[in-house]
Amino acid sequence: MKDVVEDVKAWTARGDRVAIATVVGVKRSAPRPPGAKMAVNQRGEVSGAVSGGCVEGAVVEVATEVLAGADPRLLHFGIADSEAWDVGLPCGGEIDVFVEEVAEDPQSGARWNDLPTARLLGGAGPQSEFARIAAEGRRAALVTIIDGREVGRRLLVREDASRSGSLGSAELEDAGAEAAAELMWHERSEAREVGEARLFVDVTAPSPRLVVFGAVDYTAALSRLGRAAGWRPYVCDPRSQFATRERFPAAEEVVAAWPEEAFERIGGIDRATFVCVLTHDPKLDDAALTIALRSEAAYVGAMGSTRAQEKRRERLLEKGMTEGELDRLAAPIGLDLGALGPEETALSIMAEVVAVRNGRSGGRLRDKRGGRIHEVGA
Repeated sequence: MKDVVEDVKAWTARGDRVAIATVVGVKRSAPRPPGAKMAVNQRGEVSGAVSGGCVEGAVVEVATEVLAGADPRLLHFGIADSEAWDVGLPCGGEIDVFVEEVAEDPQSGARWNDLPTARLLGGAGPQSEFARIAAEGRRAALVTIIDGREVGRRLLVREDASRSGSLGSAELEDAGAEAAAELMWHERSEAREVGEARLFVDVTAPSPRLVVFGAVDYTAALSRLGRAAGWRPYVCDPRSQFATRERFPAAEEVVAAWPEEAFERIGGIDRATFVCVLTHDPKLDDAALTIALRSEAAYVGAMGSTRAQEKRRERLLEKGMTEGELDRLAAPIGLDLGALGPEETALSIMAEVVAVRNGRSGGRLRDKRGGRIHEVGA
């Protein structure tokens, strides 16, 4: 939603009707993942994309029909050898695209195509709120019926598990809410089959957080690389003479505080937080790791040699940590790249963090046997 929300807001603000096309299913190779969007207004203006350009023309035609009063439509695009350069995907994949008008269903039982002209995204319905959440960089999931009875009904599930909207039945709503609670923290959008209905769980989430303890040269390089990769790096260190904005301009925030206070000041640790401890100072390392390893953090890594890691493990066990808690620790931190210097070390760390976020172990793609290079939802 983030890719098109600003254009959609501008278009609806001037009174345009707008259709949204969303990738809701992918098989094999495909240029855009589930959740990718393209917006089309009645003037023919386009924002975003659902493929590498090979099916956009066909989607615009259907979007125009939807804006003229047609029902929302679930489209399928695939590749056949004889049609490689016609409407299809020369990359060899298949995608499903759901096209609907941006409009607010008051969940009164009205059919989608009976609804009035699209309202401003300042409206109170699930679709409007989802757009606002996306624009504000918060977390939520919008569950939409894309196939089956009552196509177009929606349920918004927020980060705190509260809901608004309706899918028309308690069974669908419970199933949709359960899928939303799972996928919004995996930060992926996905279609789910529930009985005779097909639901699409559309997820929006803030950029992942990379919390780095230790105001050292490696941290500066890691902050720069993390920022370039679209992450939000935070730098924490109680030594105020080192933890300065001037030394870490790429950081979202620089916090001069001990670990407990630092975590509190950046909003705590959630399931989308990745923690890297780089101080090389046991009193700082141990304090940060004790908190992080007992939290919901998606990843906790620490710098140090294998020998340093053995000593750290002994210290933390003596302080009451369990073997299970310590097994979560990625130490020595990073992938085995043979890295030298701050920049290459930062690359090693960032590579491991990205691999963990995507459920991978790292390794060379040339040695991969089977499976997708890029994992996408169903």
